[in-house]
Amino acid sequence: METSLIFFSHLNMCESKEKTFFKLIHGAAKEETSKEAKIRAKEKRNRLSLLLQKPEFHEETHSSRSGHFTKETRVSPEEAVIWAESFDKLLSHKDGLETFTRFLKTEFSEENIEFWKACEDFKKSRDPQQIILKAKAIYEKFIQSDAPQEVNLDFHTKELITKSITQPTLHSFDAAQSRVYQLMEQDSYTRFLKSDIYLNLIEGRPQKPTNLRRRSRSFTYNEFQDVTSDVSIWL
Repeated sequence: METSLIFFSHLNMCESKEKTFFKLIHGAAKEETSKEAKIRAKEKRNRLSLLLQKPEFHEETHSSRSGHFTKETRVSPEEAVIWAESFDKLLSHKDGLETFTRFLKTEFSEENIEFWKACEDFKKSRDPQQIILKAKAIYEKFIQSDAPQEVNLDFHTKELITKSITQPTLHSFDAAQSRVYQLMEQDSYTRFLKSDIYLNLIEGRPQKPTNLRRRSRSFTYNEFQDVTSDVSIWL
């Protein structure tokens, strides 16, 4: 009888150890699978990142846009020359605005013109709910700290916007827009007038595809206009 008890006790201990062993093996396997999945996901992200950095990738995606721009707008040298008269004349001309935006993308500073255009659209809002939603969208995309396309503003200007964002008015971003306008006029506009993009236009040379080495991680002006049809994209 005693021998039987010892045998069964030993058997139970073996079973317990075996269960513990299988649990450890199963857990290790799950952990290994999880690690492998993370590694594979990381490798995919790295491959995608490398793909986006390849010039030929952007030549293909953006050359079609450049070709469309040249074919559809057909900006004459005479029209392009007018853009050099003032920054305001450049922005007030549809093709000038598009060309300047394309130039800023080559300098990785398109957030400035996107913010300016978003503000222009915002000031045309009339519905109170749209004013609140668009103001929130602009704040989150361009103003708040670590925003996807944060523009360069002084602390005082940002603080005023932050305090008024819960009850925005059509003038909530006036100071910030003016500041960004001045930065572009004094800095980017001068370089634009010396760029190949502009010089090719005024000299009547064919436009070359613009190679962009990164893609914008935030919204564009065209997306911003979709607020009216689908406000949920800003929530």
